[in-house]
Amino acid sequence: MTVKCRYVPERQSDFGVPRCSSSFVYHFPHHLIVTFCYGFSALCGLISFFSICITFSSAFIFSICITMAVHSSAILLLQLFFYFLVASATSRSNEIAGGVRIWPLPVSVTHGGHRRLYVAKDFRLNTQGSNFSDASGILQEGFSRLLDVVHAAHVVDANITRLGSSALLLGIHIVVSSPSDELQYGVDESYTLSVPAPTPGKPAYAYLQARTVYGALHGLQTFSQLCSFNFESRVIEVRKVPWNIIDQPRFSYRGLLIDTSRHYQPLPVIKKVIDSMAYAKLNVLHWHIVDTQSFPLEIPSFPKLWLGAYSKQERYTIADATEIVRYAQRRGVSVLAEVDVPGHALSWGVGYPELWPSKDCKQPLDVSNEFTFKVIDGILSDFSKIFKYRFVHLGGDEVNTTCWTVTPHIRNWLRKQGMKESDAYKYFVLQAQKIALSHGYELVNWEETFNDFGSELSRKTVVHNWLGTGVAPMVVAAGLRCIVSNQDSWYLDHIDTSWEQFYTNEPLKNITDPQHQKLVIGGEVCMWGENIDGSNIEQTIWPRAAAAAERLWTPYDNLAKDPNQVFARLTHFRCLLNQRGINAAPVSGLGRSAPWGPGSCYVQ
Repeated sequence: MTVKCRYVPERQSDFGVPRCSSSFVYHFPHHLIVTFCYGFSALCGLISFFSICITFSSAFIFSICITMAVHSSAILLLQLFFYFLVASATSRSNEIAGGVRIWPLPVSVTHGGHRRLYVAKDFRLNTQGSNFSDASGILQEGFSRLLDVVHAAHVVDANITRLGSSALLLGIHIVVSSPSDELQYGVDESYTLSVPAPTPGKPAYAYLQARTVYGALHGLQTFSQLCSFNFESRVIEVRKVPWNIIDQPRFSYRGLLIDTSRHYQPLPVIKKVIDSMAYAKLNVLHWHIVDTQSFPLEIPSFPKLWLGAYSKQERYTIADATEIVRYAQRRGVSVLAEVDVPGHALSWGVGYPELWPSKDCKQPLDVSNEFTFKVIDGILSDFSKIFKYRFVHLGGDEVNTTCWTVTPHIRNWLRKQGMKESDAYKYFVLQAQKIALSHGYELVNWEETFNDFGSELSRKTVVHNWLGTGVAPMVVAAGLRCIVSNQDSWYLDHIDTSWEQFYTNEPLKNITDPQHQKLVIGGEVCMWGENIDGSNIEQTIWPRAAAAAERLWTPYDNLAKDPNQVFARLTHFRCLLNQRGINAAPVSGLGRSAPWGPGSCYVQ
């Protein structure tokens, strides 16, 4: 047996030395693989096809066997048996979930048995009685998207009137109580949804009620998952009526980070990511716009900054950024913009070299130069005209202060100020916080700022945990808010982190005080971009991000304690994403892995 380490970079340090995690590839002798697989098959067969051996562990073992025994004559037999194993496991999971396939799982769901309603071809939106005027068209657009995704998978080519008027679902009646369409942190996202049973001689309407239009949009996403194509009648139907659903999110902040500095992501790619977030009820796009490698965003206050882009074509104009915010808002997604200072900022000096400590030592930003803080002020001033979310992310992580101590003019400044380099790091972060506060923002900083000088951070700071799970209890005990993104479970660029790890990562781990629990505003999965571009971003995000999405949406008591219990439902959601044009990878593999061979979407 040989063991080979595959090097998977996480986040690059300022000096090009990557931290990494290792995954291992095992190479077994071929004849032992075949012998083991045949033996395991025989054992399971003797116990019986419906015995305890039909579990996900056996399915996992068979996926390994099939992948590694590529040239074996036993492949066909093993694949057929594997299909049976996974199909059986899927059946068990459906029984555990009560036949409910909605992802993420709502607060409360009840449904009927074998009755169904057929969705009318001219399915209508009725908003009578709603206080929401929909002057901006956000609800109508959401309804139109519902029709698009429901009809995307198959062509409805039947005469639906022959099915009888009492079996028709004519439309959905939506009542929104708030007249406002402002999207902000803490907006009410709750909704109730009911789909009636057929009544003789009476066409039916689904009924959706929400406090805000954003709750209504979530309700439409849930309704879309109740719809399926009937291959006998050739129409869209809602099975198991009546349905009654009560729903609201567990956490107000449910985020996904994208990194457009390490690799530029074109606007259509970002928009598809936003679409997919809405399907999973994620509600914050954390846009890590700039970093060491490139500065792709136009900043009118300092127009030379985007000279740090990779190329002229790989840039975002102010209009582009405004469009991303608009597009996201109309899907219930806020945009959290990040400007990571003082480290991760080498690209700033391409246009303004005076921001570098020296031409030979280019980051962190020059703490001794007042121009540095004028640039930060200009950036945040321009941000405030585009990014209307309550928070701005100021970074503050992985700051190597060597350049400050080896550059003569900064070393002299430190001496005059009576500062060590650690004091200068604190000074820089706190100055950036003051500037952001002056522009009306509340603050998010990576956890190193709390670890080094937490008691001096603004009380309007949200500490963004990423190094491990231990800091969140300390943050909330100190009275500060926290976002959880611990890298061992919620970093999507760690492609050897399984969906089960994403699902079982609990943001409130070791936080038992109810008042402290309220300070954890949510969590975020991070799609760092060192090895990610438009060609592979979707399959690296999905379906693992969906596992975290349910953890952040669904009440704790409704979450599966054994992730195997949700495998079938997650697989169904992954196939739904594929049907909607989102390139979600198979559930059974690791991050962005290809299908292991021919087979159904629902068993891979």
